[in-house]
Amino acid sequence: MTTLNFIVRETAPNPDACVIWLHGLGADGHDFEPIVPELGLPEGSAIRFIFPHAPHIPVTINGGHRMPAWYDILAMNLDREVDERQLRASARAIQAIIEQQIAEGIDSRRIVLAGFSQGGAVAYEAALSSGQPLGGLIAMSTYLATGDTLQRHAANAELPIQVMHGTRDTVVPPVLGERACQQLQLWGYAPEFHSYSMEHSVCAAQIADIARFLSECLSLEQTA
Repeated sequence: MTTLNFIVRETAPNPDACVIWLHGLGADGHDFEPIVPELGLPEGSAIRFIFPHAPHIPVTINGGHRMPAWYDILAMNLDREVDERQLRASARAIQAIIEQQIAEGIDSRRIVLAGFSQGGAVAYEAALSSGQPLGGLIAMSTYLATGDTLQRHAANAELPIQVMHGTRDTVVPPVLGERACQQLQLWGYAPEFHSYSMEHSVCAAQIADIARFLSECLSLEQTA
């Protein structure tokens, strides 16, 4: 299993919660690093934000050129053809980071996974198959790539999930976010679904919704 390098940002000493945030195709861990102060989380919240870097691998839809990617994308049709073996390997690497955080004293129920686009597909796999009960999952502008093969674990059967998508997204069409939400509901989850008038990106209203979700999942009002 690949060991991932990552960036760590802590909002206060001795963090008692952790957010692991996965970037999209072609980006790196620095992509969402600036979002931490924008969240406006309660003063005194001690949260460790981890921003992993995806490995550099050949990506078929980009002519086989190597770039940061959590898995190879073989075709960009609506249903997406992806290398599920690589996706699951990336999910296991994220689960290894979860285990590391638990070993460092953070309760797994105070660990939230977040992922944008390709990173969101990995976050779905990593969170729903994790044997450690997690605090929440944020899926941004993404899709459920392993819906037919995902081995869900009972530990996260009631995981709080926030699904977010832009109505003008031409990279990952909104219908894919809606399909993911519908599949989650069929599995018994109760995901929040938010749509925004934006393209394949992040907007201010979305950041506010993420901050609220994190505050609820991590009970920040009580621990601030």
